[in-house]
Amino acid sequence: MTKEINIHSTAIVSPEAIIGNNVVIGPYCIVGPHVTLGQDVHLHSHVVIDNVHCDIGDGSNLFPFVSLNKTQDLKYKGEASWIRVGKNTTIREYATIHPGTKGGIMETRVGDNCLLMCGTHVAHDCVVGNNVLMANNATLAGHVTIQDFAIIGGLAAIHQFVTIGAHAIIGGMSPVEHDVIPYGNVKGERAFLNGLNLVGLKRRGYTRDQISMIRSAYDTLFALDGTLSERIQELKNDLGGNADSCVQGLIDFVTRENKRSLMMPK
Repeated sequence: MTKEINIHSTAIVSPEAIIGNNVVIGPYCIVGPHVTLGQDVHLHSHVVIDNVHCDIGDGSNLFPFVSLNKTQDLKYKGEASWIRVGKNTTIREYATIHPGTKGGIMETRVGDNCLLMCGTHVAHDCVVGNNVLMANNATLAGHVTIQDFAIIGGLAAIHQFVTIGAHAIIGGMSPVEHDVIPYGNVKGERAFLNGLNLVGLKRRGYTRDQISMIRSAYDTLFALDGTLSERIQELKNDLGGNADSCVQGLIDFVTRENKRSLMMPK
């Protein structure tokens, strides 16, 4: 198989970089020595991937002025840490991603089929799952985890060490300081849990019965009576070991070890 690579004459590409088949590297891009670009990757123009170990998965698209570069974390001492971007992920103009650090997991990950819109920022040691959408200028501080199919609204800001559960949606301009349950709907100037992402669940093909079970579990978890631990136990008792996988995922989320408290309804 012939290896076809299209590198513009103004691009600066290290001879040590590993370039896959059918890669396009547009005008004025910079690709450093510790970079691997998978098949069919397209760097449109003025993309900088330098001062970092970095893998870009097959079919990913990076638009003008995207920067994958040294972290802003002041504790960083030059350790050889990574950025790993999955397959078929689109990163739009002026987005920035920074590598991991010794104080974290030594890498920052963005999964497959994600869309990071214009001006988004993924800080050091973040883990972004598959099929995640970050709207314009959404920002993740260090050590944030975003689970699969979550949506982060425009100008939203996620605090360090927060976890956003799968299929959750964060409203635009919301500052999020606490962990958000899977399927949660968050909004507000001081963000609060505003029920469930019902529209998202329907779009993802959840059945009426599954959505009903999730709503019932939500009502139990956030009832006014008792403590959260008591309500979790009540939910487990009600299910009697027969939890649907989507409800079990919710239970696992709220009972796991975590550094941030759980976001609650207003």
